[in-house]
Amino acid sequence: MKSLRRKIILGVLAVVIVVAGAGVAWMLLPPHALSFAGGKSVQLEDYKGPSPVGVPAELGAADLVARGAYLAKAADCEVCHTAEDGQPYAGGRAFKTQFGTLYSPNITADCETGIGDWSDADFIRAVHKGVAKDGSRLYPAFPYESFTLIADDDVRAIKAYLFSLPPVHAPARTDTLAFPFNRRWLMAFWSALYNPDQRFQPHEDRSPEWNRGAYLVEALAHCGDCHTPRNLAQAPDNRQKFAGAVTQGWRAYNITADQASGIGDWTDDELATYLTTGHAVGRGSASGPMAEAVDVSLNTLSRADIQAIVVYLRSVPAISSPDLPAPKPTPASDMPKAMTASFDPRGKQVFEGACASCHSWSGVSLLVNEATLTGNRSVNDRSATNVAQIVLSGERRQTPNGVVMMPAFGPTYSDAEIAAVANYVVARFGAKVSYLTAKDVAKLRQ
Repeated sequence: MKSLRRKIILGVLAVVIVVAGAGVAWMLLPPHALSFAGGKSVQLEDYKGPSPVGVPAELGAADLVARGAYLAKAADCEVCHTAEDGQPYAGGRAFKTQFGTLYSPNITADCETGIGDWSDADFIRAVHKGVAKDGSRLYPAFPYESFTLIADDDVRAIKAYLFSLPPVHAPARTDTLAFPFNRRWLMAFWSALYNPDQRFQPHEDRSPEWNRGAYLVEALAHCGDCHTPRNLAQAPDNRQKFAGAVTQGWRAYNITADQASGIGDWTDDELATYLTTGHAVGRGSASGPMAEAVDVSLNTLSRADIQAIVVYLRSVPAISSPDLPAPKPTPASDMPKAMTASFDPRGKQVFEGACASCHSWSGVSLLVNEATLTGNRSVNDRSATNVAQIVLSGERRQTPNGVVMMPAFGPTYSDAEIAAVANYVVARFGAKVSYLTAKDVAKLRQ
């Protein structure tokens, strides 16, 4: 009897272990970025349509450096590898993570502090496999799990462009990651799980425009690295593909086909305009990392490539973000709205003193379209994260209509005051209220 009971207990434990292991594996091993597309993919050389890789047709006769310049812009290399007020591509930009701070490396042709002595093979290995010339592992803040899709010839062109620029002597800053995350060799295990080390494969059952868009979005622009939530191992969880995530303290919003919380009810023209200018009337303006992506990368792409991106994004399955209500499209009253007693009155006071002159009490700016708040996703975000961030850090952008600048109010107002005005803006112009606290703002300052 005891023996039978023991066997039963051991059997139950075995089942529990198997089920738990399967659950952990399911969470840690999400599908690849293009798994949702289904259909049949083929090797690039076997694809019968126009090649989805490389540069657009108008640059087909350009030299290697010119092609590399276009591709480097499409891959947004400059933003990540340029410190604030630093030399382009000389590295030093800080990436603050829950494990510590990483600094991007110098990728100019300086032989001592950059990649001047790297061969094409060295550079390709780094881009595709996340392994530097000296054999050290790169952290996935450098999105090699996306860049592994970039065609070899495109990687060579990017390197040729980087080597055409003036070398900059800029020694690397020291990362401050906590143990054990400061052990780079551990990234070999991460890479084995999440880097397919496979070049882009077109889908025969999709249009040439879709395939071009897929290459731009998944390989070069690596949109999923910001817009897709991460799993426990900090890899993109493609079961929630493009459902939105928090990156560098900013919220990258849902860009699936969901009508309420995504871009499902945007027109193609609105999407294309937003991608090229950072603003779409009635939809809002890009800020933070997205504004950088627009200003340095997306607005340099050809009209055909922007349209291909729109076509591809339309195909991504809708995923709802329950905490993002559909934006409230109608303007608020032109008169100051009496907020409920539960709100800090300082929110209205700060808005009246610092915000209303540009944004208007109605939320429809009389100065520049980019300052209009109504319909903006960020003011309909109940976390109020991006509203607080833009108040803290401000923004200066070059738009088709000239420079648009919002001052940084972080040095002027306390955490409590910024929380109050963020909550006021969301309550006044959004569909729901938010309850940001001074502690939340203090974390955003970091």
